[in-house]
Amino acid sequence: MATRTVIKLGSSTVAEPTGHPRVDVIARIATAVAARRAAGEDVVVVSSGAIAHGMQVMGRTGRSSVIEDLQAASAVGQGKLFRVWDEQLAAEGVRSAQVLLTFFDLMARTHYLNARATLERLLAWGVVPVINENDTTTTDEISFGDNDFLAAQVAVLVGADRLILLTDIDGLYTADPRLDPDAQLVREVHDFEGLSRLDIGHSTSPLGSGGMRSKVVAAEMASAAGIVTVVANGVRPGALDAVLAGAEEGTRFAPAEARHSSFKLWLKYAKPARGTIVVDAGAAKALKTGGTSLLPVGITDVRGEFDAGDAVHVAQGAVVIGKGISSYTAGELRQVVGLQSPRVREVLPRASDEAVHRDYFVLA
Repeated sequence: MATRTVIKLGSSTVAEPTGHPRVDVIARIATAVAARRAAGEDVVVVSSGAIAHGMQVMGRTGRSSVIEDLQAASAVGQGKLFRVWDEQLAAEGVRSAQVLLTFFDLMARTHYLNARATLERLLAWGVVPVINENDTTTTDEISFGDNDFLAAQVAVLVGADRLILLTDIDGLYTADPRLDPDAQLVREVHDFEGLSRLDIGHSTSPLGSGGMRSKVVAAEMASAAGIVTVVANGVRPGALDAVLAGAEEGTRFAPAEARHSSFKLWLKYAKPARGTIVVDAGAAKALKTGGTSLLPVGITDVRGEFDAGDAVHVAQGAVVIGKGISSYTAGELRQVVGLQSPRVREVLPRASDEAVHRDYFVLA
């Protein structure tokens, strides 16, 4: 299979502070994409900026906090922004396709697989998908971190080899370089836990909803799938070309040695938990170190309401240790809390032995 790269541009990269599209930046990206396509590489673009452009078209400044404003601005700006992408890619001899996704498309497994099939077919046709969140209908736009999370999910979806997150600064710094003149650029990250000592903030551009922390979370997710991630400056000419050429540019996040399946990554990052199953110390230890399934005998409490097939947090006391797919409804589980498997089958005939099967569980 061809090498695959997902290139994500945040609002501050795609749009001027006024909201006007940075046509020169998009043109440079299109040239780079065409070069990678000519070399036999598959490329997917994830582009923010529809809301920013929509606000500009409507003569509004800044970024509203009212969800209806964001949805309406996206409706105004999305088609116009994609037209810029389509024209610039076409000028390089590259066909493009607009793909709009929502959080529900990632949350529901069937939608997730359908999105993967569509993207695979577009890539097989030699088309470059230009993806954005469908802000017009979603209410989860802000939680996507200006599409950082969406880009990581897309990278996992298509089995990308690398994810490039373009922003308006040169990469991850030891502190916010706009506030601390002594901040140093971090060139390579191998240990995500070690990043806790850095001052990684949530500050965003006036038009965006991301920030460096959302990029680090996206990089962690991609790394868990074995995908190299680079955070680099998308506005500065030559930076993307350097990243694509494998030169030292921006901040590189190394892929994890132990890769997780796409299903478990989807479960951990995209499937929302509907309730919580509380377990005793023995069950918690078995889940964390033994790779076993969770049986009703190890459960001490059930919190919230959920159906069989919903995702639930699994916790020991107040500490969440993982997330899994429940084989029972919340009401059924409450009937069999702490019971051995033979007794469970007496209370609930045809019930599964596992409250959460090990294949459908991922540690936090």
